[in-house]
Amino acid sequence: MLLLFGLFLSLQWTNAQSSPDYTGGLKVKLNDDGSKYLRVISWAQMQATYNDDVPDNTSKTSFNLRRARVLMFAQINKKFMILTHFGLNSLNSNTLSPVGKGDGSQLFFHDVWAQYSLGKDHVIGGGLHYFNGISRLNNQSTLNFLTLDNNRQSWSTIGLSDQFARHLGVFAKGKFGKLQYRVAINDAVTNGLDARTPENGGAAVYGGKRILGSKDAGKAYAGYFDYNFLDQESNFLPFKVGSYLGAKKIFNVGAGFFLHPSGSVIANGSGEILQQDVQIFAVDAFYDAPLGGDGSAITAYASFQTNDYGKDYLFSAYGTGSMAYGHLGYVFAGDKTKTRFQPYISYGTNSYDAVDDNRNILGIGANAYLSGNNSKLTLEYKNQKFGNSKTGALTLQAMIYL
Repeated sequence: MLLLFGLFLSLQWTNAQSSPDYTGGLKVKLNDDGSKYLRVISWAQMQATYNDDVPDNTSKTSFNLRRARVLMFAQINKKFMILTHFGLNSLNSNTLSPVGKGDGSQLFFHDVWAQYSLGKDHVIGGGLHYFNGISRLNNQSTLNFLTLDNNRQSWSTIGLSDQFARHLGVFAKGKFGKLQYRVAINDAVTNGLDARTPENGGAAVYGGKRILGSKDAGKAYAGYFDYNFLDQESNFLPFKVGSYLGAKKIFNVGAGFFLHPSGSVIANGSGEILQQDVQIFAVDAFYDAPLGGDGSAITAYASFQTNDYGKDYLFSAYGTGSMAYGHLGYVFAGDKTKTRFQPYISYGTNSYDAVDDNRNILGIGANAYLSGNNSKLTLEYKNQKFGNSKTGALTLQAMIYL
């Protein structure tokens, strides 16, 4: 399988993660010194998965176009920038349509925002944006994961209050010395994935804006703050790097939040609708550093998160309770211009107020970097156990970005 085009996020990240042959992709200079420019990046991710735990009439192997995207951003001068990002996700045999007109085949905007610089270190902006709160993984780049993909539960509001992890609103981001920040005020989505009707005396439903209206449940607030103890990470774009492969020495500690007043509702015994605030908080730490001068490197991440979506909330991967997650990877010593290998392990455990069982997810895999992050193969086995349900899947992904 072949990933036709790969990923790229931030101008400043190019030297830190990319192949030595990569010269920055397509950049159109609009003036002689390059201070006015347009960048265009296109990528896709193709996966093949083997899953033994499927019905008898279902194939155990499947193919999935995990991501197909185009990202463009332009700078008129150092004060202004506009970014547009569109594409599709998870196109497979169930979402394909005969002539490409079905919902699963359609492109949509992931990001469209404009921003204005308030001096060297601070920016304000607005639009459909990815300046999220909560944790590093809730702001994760899809271009340079350590693991095959992000920890699903760490995208903590996806489809519940936002459009595919993006909110429509205003944001501010910047830094005070080694402390970076991002904060946002957003409109919550009206028709989210949780379309249930509250049951009398039952659990909360994340449908506050749909049921109560925008006056009571329209706004959501988010923020994330991380202190960069060693090398300073770029915050030019909102997407957080998954692994630098030892090209930088990073140690960051962060904390974040997401607040959606009256985001959920419950129905009491008499059928009266009562408001429930959604409150999510997390702390995390990220470490990525070379180990000596032989090309070996370590990447480590850990987070703890408390989730309050309302009374006994449980829907899809999300529920009121707590989550602990971490992953660890090691790049073997070797020539950085040749193939390098990075085995890794990940583990997450989620507890829910509504049930006694935890959701436990174990991932074991390895990356083969053929030319830095620009050409990469990933093989991962993931096992998930929740109550009486136990699933396991083996996935191979190929990725190239140009």
